[in-house]
Amino acid sequence: MRGPGRALRVPRSKLAQIKQLKVVRIEVKEVAGELYISKIAYPNAGLATASQHILPKELPKYTPPQTGLLSYLPKPIVPYAELIRLDKPTGIYYLFFPCLFSTLLAATMATPIAAPNTVAGTTALFFTGALVMRGAGCTINDLWDRNFDPHVERTRLRPIARNAISPQAAIIFTGGQLLSGLAVLLSLPSECFWYATPSLLLVATYPLAKRVTHYPQFVLGLTFSWGAMMGFPALGVDLLSNQSALAAAACLYSSNVAWTVLYDMIYAHMDIKDDAKAGIKSIALKHEKDTKAVLTGLAAVQVGLLAATGVAAGLGPVFFIGSCGSAVATLGTMVWRVKLKEVKNCWWWFKNGCWFTGGGIALGLVGEYVAQLFGLYNKEESNRQG
Repeated sequence: MRGPGRALRVPRSKLAQIKQLKVVRIEVKEVAGELYISKIAYPNAGLATASQHILPKELPKYTPPQTGLLSYLPKPIVPYAELIRLDKPTGIYYLFFPCLFSTLLAATMATPIAAPNTVAGTTALFFTGALVMRGAGCTINDLWDRNFDPHVERTRLRPIARNAISPQAAIIFTGGQLLSGLAVLLSLPSECFWYATPSLLLVATYPLAKRVTHYPQFVLGLTFSWGAMMGFPALGVDLLSNQSALAAAACLYSSNVAWTVLYDMIYAHMDIKDDAKAGIKSIALKHEKDTKAVLTGLAAVQVGLLAATGVAAGLGPVFFIGSCGSAVATLGTMVWRVKLKEVKNCWWWFKNGCWFTGGGIALGLVGEYVAQLFGLYNKEESNRQG
């Protein structure tokens, strides 16, 4: 109900709930025995009239998981499993796919061609690393966003946001995850350590990018795509002495950056209204009116750089038809059909697009590797040696 000026009347019982939302400032007036909220200030969003915000509605309270993997875990562990998004593994796959791509690509460029058991073992280590480091990234992100998440409907019940895990406990947990990631890294050839170390800076700083630029997705792309270089040192392909491998790795990395920006732009549309209120920047907000055009451009860049990867590596028709062809088909379909104003539709394409595009590219690379392994066609030796 409207009150004086642009104020909104609020029951006294509701006022306590509003004050729990960690607003920076709230102005309340009492007129004729009734309480009215005149202004609410959210972190980094400035002071605005209450009518510019949706007053807190009766949102569902947190309930422990009743189904799925988390429902079988001991109760004290559940918040930590939620913190690393163990019940939402899509992020793990997005982090793993660049590692898989580079491993399969490097396998074809190794001299002699890498053995299947070596490729399988390296792939398993990379998946373990993706599982651990994605969890560490989520924890670091939630630590940085602990004052933002309570104001976004989708994130308000995350463990740190709802005070199920203290920031101090989360920091200790992060340290444990990073040590686990180090153990995986040390299981790979020693050269991998020097290639992987710079990525830690990106992992730590990505959440800050949302505060200073409308393009944090590019920082995320630089972070999530790092694995596109890791397969080469893991299989003994020296990027510094092999110019063909260096060019292929650079193109593959850049292609994955474009892919990351593309799928995370779709993901960002799920929170676009809440992000605007909370002062969180994103490419989705910056290009809300021309998102489809930006997505189309990103898809073209991704496929073009993927094709350039194949040219630099001297790959054959299996790669170009399987990997590049499937990328054109899946990305084109996703950009055309995604409904950016529907949260569930954005989530569906974010979740399944991972397998449509990533799986297609991986299958093309597997086919290329198998074709070369069994001598169905051979590359010139010069392409392997740079």
